Amino acid sequence: MQKQVSINIKRKIFLLIMCFLFATIGMSIRLGYVQIVEGKLLQDRALEQHTRDRLIAPTRGIIYDRNLDVIAQSGSVATIGVVNAQIKDAEMVSKILAERLGLDYNTVYKKITKKVAFERIMTKVDKDVADQVRNLNLPGVKVDEDSKRFYPYTSLASHTIGFVGKDNQGIIGLEVKYDEYLKGSPGKILMETNGKGERRDEVAEVRIDPVNGNHLVTTMDVTLQQYAEQAIEKVVTLKGAKRGAIILLNPQNGEIYAIANKPDFNLNEPFQINNQDLLNSWSMYTEKEQQEFLNQMWRNYTINDTYEPGSTFKIFTSAMGLEEKVVSEESTFNCGGSRVVAGRTIKCWRSPRSHGSQNFVQGVQNSCNPVFMDTAERVGASKFYDYMIKFGFKSKTNIDLPGEAVGILHNKNKIGPVELATMSFGQSFQITPMQLLAGAAASVNGGYRVTPHFGKGIIDSQSNAFEAFQYDKGEQIITTETSERLKKILESVVSEGTGNKSYIPGYRIGGKTATSQKLPRGSGKYIASFLAFAPAENPVVMGLVIIDEPQGVYYGGAIAGPVMKEVFANALPYLGIKPIYNEKELELDEVKVIEVPQFENMKVKDAKDLAYKQSLIIQVEGNGELVRSQFPIPGEIINKTSKIILYTE
Repeated sequence: MQKQVSINIKRKIFLLIMCFLFATIGMSIRLGYVQIVEGKLLQDRALEQHTRDRLIAPTRGIIYDRNLDVIAQSGSVATIGVVNAQIKDAEMVSKILAERLGLDYNTVYKKITKKVAFERIMTKVDKDVADQVRNLNLPGVKVDEDSKRFYPYTSLASHTIGFVGKDNQGIIGLEVKYDEYLKGSPGKILMETNGKGERRDEVAEVRIDPVNGNHLVTTMDVTLQQYAEQAIEKVVTLKGAKRGAIILLNPQNGEIYAIANKPDFNLNEPFQINNQDLLNSWSMYTEKEQQEFLNQMWRNYTINDTYEPGSTFKIFTSAMGLEEKVVSEESTFNCGGSRVVAGRTIKCWRSPRSHGSQNFVQGVQNSCNPVFMDTAERVGASKFYDYMIKFGFKSKTNIDLPGEAVGILHNKNKIGPVELATMSFGQSFQITPMQLLAGAAASVNGGYRVTPHFGKGIIDSQSNAFEAFQYDKGEQIITTETSERLKKILESVVSEGTGNKSYIPGYRIGGKTATSQKLPRGSGKYIASFLAFAPAENPVVMGLVIIDEPQGVYYGGAIAGPVMKEVFANALPYLGIKPIYNEKELELDEVKVIEVPQFENMKVKDAKDLAYKQSLIIQVEGNGELVRSQFPIPGEIINKTSKIILYTE
């Protein structure tokens, strides 16, 4: 009996020891897990219980044009917030902040009495106002540095540059595309508190500085952008058009100089609708409807929307025909005003008149639809479609702007004779303006695809080192020989054909006009466009003008051609391309130069007589009888057709 009791006791002791041992091991494992795995988390939580964090916004990086002209930058402002536990008199503080910041008292009071560690009252506060609040030394009120985005050119390139939200995060355009480079990293101000949430005065605040964003250098040129915007705004207003756009790029490497969209909006007030009728009735719309109107205002339709390109697409049909050797410059065609394709009559734009017999070059100059229908038929539907894919019409151009759309093409297996005929002159499919321009660049640069882009490189905000972005050369679509032949043909379109209104003496310009009827057919709505490049022998700039729903005359050659002429007349000299005149051009008045005569101190009547004798154009400003000053000044060399302004007061 004694022995049995002894064994039971030993067993109990053993079990007790084992339980203790397992408990010790378990506690050791748990302790190790807490200290090693969860240690950092628990330490942060402990720190959080007796500290109050206030974020310091980093300064967003600058956006430059190609000449380092600032097109977006950030200025110093402040964020005003409160630590609830440190507020002594909520009503008094609410009243002061509401008055100083121009806010509603009840709204401020509700935020101040909110039981949270830190509550923002207002962001983007002007520095002068923030300094006034700081100098009041109100307990619990914190004034922290912040930054506000500012666009010095207001609406210039608004759809391209984009803007930021209240948190300085990019919303549209380059601001959102390059946000990761521009935004930087926020800093912190750490303040230790006691159990009541009150600051411990014996412990200084700890500041962790923010890391400012890097700077973006773009390919945009502010001067060229201004030329483009002035030209497109003028024609949109004159023709009462729905909208208009101009794109300028370098066809050799895809660098974009400008994208001008009209109407545009003010980047410094991006949530202000730009339509006066909508603005007058803004409060009548729901929040969802208002947002949709804003989205439409911000929409960059040169990359976000598709359209039927019309006759500008004939550039590609020409390239296909030459590349496949189914046509040559001397190939002959006959235009009877229409073609019957699979039982359907498809008219030439000149119908009921016709172009008659013509060679291929003349057909391109005349933009004759039957010529391109015949060319496409010779190429064949399958190869025609394959070329469209190669030129990039079913894929994104990969432009560095958000929301790019892709072309809407036929199913390859369902392209019949009628579909092929209409596709040959730019109908029955849709592409974006940027896709058209990128494809056209390949047609004149030796045949190589390019990536349209704005990003040139990044400047490190800490070291100022510049890192350039790389854009690989794309595949070759057509041979260099075909490209050279095509350039000469398109040059003749401007010098002798439908694009003659864009002709500029001294410059070799190639191009193609287009007049596209919008869907549904018979709507009476058109898109007039013109695509051009210069100098034709070695293009450094290519442009596309689009005028959506012009009133009255709507032909691309008639209204888009002169717009391109105006832009190129400014852009080509600016880019350092000097005119080379032939003998015939040297006799033109717009080429001849004169030395400005002395008009100052002459009677207005005598000045007019002198101007008449020398065939000069003058404009008299003021009602005086004597010319007090003039512009340009006497002795300056100007073009004979330039206007001389005479001031009488």
